[in-house]
Amino acid sequence: MTATGTRLPEWELPLTPTLIVSTAIATRDFQDVHHDRDLAQGHGSKDIFMNILTTTGLVQKYVGDWARDAVGPDFRITSCGLRLGAPAYPYDTMTFTGTVVENAADAAGSLPGTVTVDVVGVVSLGNHVNAKVTLVGGVQ
Repeated sequence: MTATGTRLPEWELPLTPTLIVSTAIATRDFQDVHHDRDLAQGHGSKDIFMNILTTTGLVQKYVGDWARDAVGPDFRITSCGLRLGAPAYPYDTMTFTGTVVENAADAAGSLPGTVTVDVVGVVSLGNHVNAKVTLVGGVQ
């Protein structure tokens, strides 16, 4: 279930203004472009948009939800590298997909139980995030 090439189930997340504003505030990001439409538009944006901390959390949630079943409940995310692309605006949907690109069972030199997953989060404007998440299973 974690073999190289395994595809994670797709996850579609509706992006509401409440999601974008509340997660920005929850991550202590008080930049106006994440919670004030008028000021965001005054800075040249179409609307408020999701912050990078929220995106990181959503990527880790997506992989973590899959890992609980695929790897077991005793896993730990050891790295999460990501690159942002298109902005994630309210009233859009972000669709997450992922693929296992490395498994310690398939590659020598990795820690036992190490799994690496490539994740893409797509909105209507294109890729919002491309990420590489590494996790280790069997952590107690």
